[in-house]
Amino acid sequence: MPHSDEYFMELAIEQAGIGQAKGEVPVGALFVEKDEVLAASGNASIERSDPTAHAEIMVMRKAAQLKGNYRLGGSVFVTLEPCLMCLGAMMHARVERLVFGAHDHVSGAAVSVYNLAQSPHQNHRIEVIEGILKRKCQTILKEFFQSKRQ
Repeated sequence: MPHSDEYFMELAIEQAGIGQAKGEVPVGALFVEKDEVLAASGNASIERSDPTAHAEIMVMRKAAQLKGNYRLGGSVFVTLEPCLMCLGAMMHARVERLVFGAHDHVSGAAVSVYNLAQSPHQNHRIEVIEGILKRKCQTILKEFFQSKRQ
């Protein structure tokens, strides 16, 4: 029996926690194909001194290396709605499905600010499932930023 979106989002939340323990903004992601996790990561921008090392980019890099192909298909699960950079990379990788938890009303590129995943100007569309374990994903980020302000 296939795993649920909630199951995979719980695993992405674990990755967010691992990243947070390293001082990163707590966003976690997975790349899933045929009900199997091929790659998992949290944000790594601070650790790697790399502005492109968002969790989504990290899992797509790992999955592409494993598959030996930059055309990924499959699904990306992420705790926070992707930014333009990450969604653009998903488009180029031909990711089939994006599942995210919390909306990003500042820079979300899937539905909140931009709708790149369904843009008629692109030659690829990504199915978007939004709000999976939304409260948990929001709480992790909210508590992280509150602690930074104190």
